[in-house]
Amino acid sequence: MSLEEIGVKIFAGSSSVSFAEKMCKHLGIELGRSQTIHFSEGNTFVKIHEKVRDKDVYIVQSIGLRPNDDFMELLFLIDAFRRSSASSITAIIPYFSYAKGDKKDEPRVSIRARVCADCLETVGVDRIITMDLHSPQIQGFFKKPVDHLYGMPILCRYIRSKKIENMVVVSPDAGFAKNARKYATLLNAPVAIGDKTRICHDEKAEVLEIIGDVKGKNAIIVDDVTISCGTLVDMARVLKEHGAEKIYACVTHALLGDRGLKALDDSCIEELIITDTVENVKAFNHPKVTVVSVTELFAQAVQIIHNRDSLSQLFDSMSVCTDEDK
Repeated sequence: MSLEEIGVKIFAGSSSVSFAEKMCKHLGIELGRSQTIHFSEGNTFVKIHEKVRDKDVYIVQSIGLRPNDDFMELLFLIDAFRRSSASSITAIIPYFSYAKGDKKDEPRVSIRARVCADCLETVGVDRIITMDLHSPQIQGFFKKPVDHLYGMPILCRYIRSKKIENMVVVSPDAGFAKNARKYATLLNAPVAIGDKTRICHDEKAEVLEIIGDVKGKNAIIVDDVTISCGTLVDMARVLKEHGAEKIYACVTHALLGDRGLKALDDSCIEELIITDTVENVKAFNHPKVTVVSVTELFAQAVQIIHNRDSLSQLFDSMSVCTDEDK
């Protein structure tokens, strides 16, 4: 029996329609019918156009380019399904923007990720599936299960296919160094780390120095998210000053707008490798950008969860696949 025949339905919020359609194609089911209207004064209206009583519902909605609208729409969708007597409701959030707000690091600020977690649970979500959280510790903000997927093996598979010689993996700062070492292990390459400082909240950071040998090497800058491309461009410039040859960048989530793409255009970065967690058409169509899809990984997660199995097998199988690409 197919997933659809045993009561699994996948629906899409307006920020992730293409992503959900690809997931459904991998799973061999049809995307559920729903509607979202954004009224001129800013209000959002959602409606489910089919019966979901006693169904296991998965809602795909990235909190990305319009985070406040995206988040409110997700809350309304969860509420609509709960009021329609769905058996279970899982929110698939490929990119969770507010994961950056994970702590009270200065006086009189909100812990935004915790507020989002409370809202999702209050409205009735049963489970969260997401990818490459900026701050993985926010899983602890939820009382409900959070399945945290990783884009690294899929991105490394693509990088390996390029057969780049004399490679070095570069972390833009000490905070991402642990993840950079994981990239380096999968790619069998050394690591260098940028010494970066950020003074305020204007999305601008300054790379001061490079820790590690990059001279004469082809560098792969790795990070979880890029918004303005500022850090990547600045890091690429410093790498060139330290004698690096070709420079590539690799991030899971790309929220680049016109200014960020112009910065990428004018930079010495040869190629920016991203995933499709955020449906960013401008970035997808840019000549320097390569998009690697993670929809199959999310589809496999849905299949495993519905089979009441462990997601650890998914991570194990991804590692095996990556090793075969060596």
